[in-house]
Amino acid sequence: MRTPDRSDPDRADPDRTDPDPTDPHRVDPAVWRMAVTLMVGALAVVLDTTIVSVALDDLTKDLGAPLSTVQWVGTGYLLAVFVTVPVAGWAQARFGGRRLWVAALGGFLLGSLLSALAWDAPSLIAFRVLQGAAAGVMMPLMATLLVQAAGGRNIGKVMAIITVPTALGPILGPVLGGLILHLADWRWLFLVNIPFCAVGARLALRNLPDDRPDPGRPAAPLDAVGLLLLSPGCAVLVYGLSRIEGSAGLADAAVLAPLACGLALVGGFVARALTRTGGGSVVDVRLFRHRAVASSATLLFLGGIALYGSMMLLPLWFQQVRGEDALGAGLLLVPQGLGALLARGLAGRYTDRLGARRVAVAAFALVAATTVPFAFVTAGTGEWLLLAALFLRGLALGAAMIAPMGAAYVGLDRGEIPDASMITRLAQQLGGSVGIALIAVVLQHATAGAHSPDALADGFGTAFLWATALTAVAVPLCLLLPSRPRPADGAAPPAADGPADGTADGTADGPVGAGAAAEV
Repeated sequence: MRTPDRSDPDRADPDRTDPDPTDPHRVDPAVWRMAVTLMVGALAVVLDTTIVSVALDDLTKDLGAPLSTVQWVGTGYLLAVFVTVPVAGWAQARFGGRRLWVAALGGFLLGSLLSALAWDAPSLIAFRVLQGAAAGVMMPLMATLLVQAAGGRNIGKVMAIITVPTALGPILGPVLGGLILHLADWRWLFLVNIPFCAVGARLALRNLPDDRPDPGRPAAPLDAVGLLLLSPGCAVLVYGLSRIEGSAGLADAAVLAPLACGLALVGGFVARALTRTGGGSVVDVRLFRHRAVASSATLLFLGGIALYGSMMLLPLWFQQVRGEDALGAGLLLVPQGLGALLARGLAGRYTDRLGARRVAVAAFALVAATTVPFAFVTAGTGEWLLLAALFLRGLALGAAMIAPMGAAYVGLDRGEIPDASMITRLAQQLGGSVGIALIAVVLQHATAGAHSPDALADGFGTAFLWATALTAVAVPLCLLLPSRPRPADGAAPPAADGPADGTADGTADGPVGAGAAAEV
């Protein structure tokens, strides 16, 4: 009997047991390669955000600028993110996902190098805006490319992959930032991005499919009017919310004016998009007619409040009530990040098998329950109890982000995925800005006149109760998410390589969730 030629890839090998291509729980290897490739670049964005947040004090001293000016290093970055997020969908259709990802990585690398060379606060703020503009394109594009490549299969697992960088950021960012500032100066906070960007670009050129658009099918023109309404509207809204802390509150003209202007611009965009004929809006707000998109965006907005609002409270609590320094507070928050990281695999698996609805209900309820202990702790509460609560809270937060993110794509056509990615990203980021603003106002009033650790702990307890209540509101809304997914019978797996027509996954245009993630 002839021995099989193992050097011939086209000859069957009876000893090899390849995974069943019809297995509905199997993720294509090409999707895993793409996921690792995108995560490397995304880590530069996430780490940079959390690293810089611990360096404000050093920047005020080295740059000779007041804290009110240096705060724009973070605020300017965030505003730039909101300006460019709506462009990601059009730019992908115009240039192709791989070219856009590499270009955005290059822009982030350039912004990092220039930030390290900044000579004063205004120059650093300007270069941080460049970084934010690149990051605003990268984060929704990452979700779009992976969901399209997966072809609607195992969306929970795909969402677990996408959210890995956001789980690693809170773990590694503050600790890495503290170590860098201990061993070197603040310029290395930006130079550390270079290897991530360089390796990420190299991997992208090798592993991402060449999905450049067909020259014979030009992309729709950019909705410039819609962009001029939505991007500045979101940015002005975030700016107004950022002004709440340290002001007289919502009644202050410095807060009311930008909020009113931002709401008017966003409202104008929505009205125009709903009445515009022929499509082509910079973000398709008509996707909100899908219950999955509307409920997911709402939950991600509330999840952003729970995540970012408490992330502002927790380090301040450890520093002001427990007397920890920045590095010590960062180390104490590691259990929450570890919990969020460990939740990725479990939450993704159970979202695919049980449905987003059940996972989200349990996750948001657990987030609220594990926030309650911080409302009643005192300056002398044991650290082990707090660390255990943070770990459980991290597990819940990880699942609370994955379930609604995956549910947003159920039932959508492939061409609608970029818009869904932008909607969910904007909802989560706006929720974070609202959460920080609301919790900051509550904390400011609750701790006014508090000078002892116990008095401060009481004030923080009030703020944590507000955070708990805002999270609890999301629990009944989780019931609007799609139920258990049902695999399509005999569905073929997505192709490993992109076809010549520019699609990323080789699947025909059709509902992503029809069959692969259908509601039953």
